[in-house]
Amino acid sequence: MPEPGYAVLFDVDGTLVDTNWFHALAWWRVFDKAGHQVPISRIHPLIGMGSTELLETLFGEPRQDLKEGHSAEFEPFMAEIRAFPRAADLLRAVKASGAAVVLCTSSKKDHLEPMLEAIGATDAVDEIVNADDVDRSKPAPDVFAAALEMTGLRPRDCLAVGDTRWDVEAASRTGLGTVCVLTGGSSRQDLLDAGAVAVYDDVADLLANLEASPLARLLPAGVRSGATWETSAGVPRRSPS
Repeated sequence: MPEPGYAVLFDVDGTLVDTNWFHALAWWRVFDKAGHQVPISRIHPLIGMGSTELLETLFGEPRQDLKEGHSAEFEPFMAEIRAFPRAADLLRAVKASGAAVVLCTSSKKDHLEPMLEAIGATDAVDEIVNADDVDRSKPAPDVFAAALEMTGLRPRDCLAVGDTRWDVEAASRTGLGTVCVLTGGSSRQDLLDAGAVAVYDDVADLLANLEASPLARLLPAGVRSGATWETSAGVPRRSPS
């Protein structure tokens, strides 16, 4: 754990890996096979919620009969999961700067492994919290609360990075600010209206502007001191200030 103690808590789906549309299509197929015509335009804005929360929002009840179908429908997409450009570089830059890196996701553990493989930066990750670790998924604050407990850090010494209003809402309930990216499909205005402290096009944009971003105050050994970052073979290194 870094001294004096800082952490960045990263969402995974839609933030680090390009999976939100896969999840939306998987749910659409579940509903279609069960005889429910639910437009994908209603499903996609709810991606980022946990399964129980998504089903309650759409059907007014948990619908356990539909919940397990998502895993089966999502599985064919696992081989196609891709990380967004520079996702690994961003995690390594944050880690190398002296802050902890924690992944906080509403995905289940069995879905997380191919995502971690696609990102290719487990060496930069200090802790992971997934849906199987908590009682309630986003927009409930449980994953972020668990991350704070794991690290022993205060909300004022951490920031979240996500792609949906559910990330912002969950983080805010634990006192965390959230930096957002647009790669999950939400609009910039929707994220700002939800309370995001800043919005970037994607994680590559956030990395390119790291020194001027809200994350800079949490990076004691890196951009906080005015350093910039270069990458060589995918590994960040400090360049002279």
